[in-house]
Amino acid sequence: MSIKPLVAPVALVVVAAFAVPASAGNKLVPAGQRIAVAKSAMTVQPGTEWNKLSERPGRKAETWTQDGDELNDLTFYGGIESGKPLFREVDRKNQPLPKVSATMLITDIPVLLENSYRIALGAASVRIDTIEPIPFAGAKGVHFTYTFSKQNETLQRRGDARGAIIGGKLYLVTYEAPSLYYYDRSAAAARVVADSVQF
Repeated sequence: MSIKPLVAPVALVVVAAFAVPASAGNKLVPAGQRIAVAKSAMTVQPGTEWNKLSERPGRKAETWTQDGDELNDLTFYGGIESGKPLFREVDRKNQPLPKVSATMLITDIPVLLENSYRIALGAASVRIDTIEPIPFAGAKGVHFTYTFSKQNETLQRRGDARGAIIGGKLYLVTYEAPSLYYYDRSAAAARVVADSVQF
């Protein structure tokens, strides 16, 4: 009997055990209604129900999930000003987070996310897989995909992001989940939300 096929399902069970249940302190985001996100002028219209997590990754950010934190995350960064990081500082003195710049090129956005993950999440492995220019809410934006693993975690996660610098501020939408099963489970629903971004 081979043990290898059991490794990934066991990993998902472990992740699920530590995931925040969809009902724990979260708020239901109904389908079909246009709502403002991340304390900003950015609005989206989900095609399916999501749960808004009570904990925010940053002052101008919020995260939604369908199956629980750690299983699928749709995160909005709403108007991060020049000189500010994406996340709350972990160790400002010894490991300051990279900052948004009003003069960033759209190709700098994936690099900002990658470097932020290395510090804020302690990600041992982060790789940008694809980058392409796209329209984002009427502005010149970027779409990119990435893979990463969090600190002390062997589980690989996939991510899909799109964003732009608008009025000197960064607006970004990211969707990520474990590569096995959960990424594909909610990827289409996340795309509907990201495609609906307006200001």
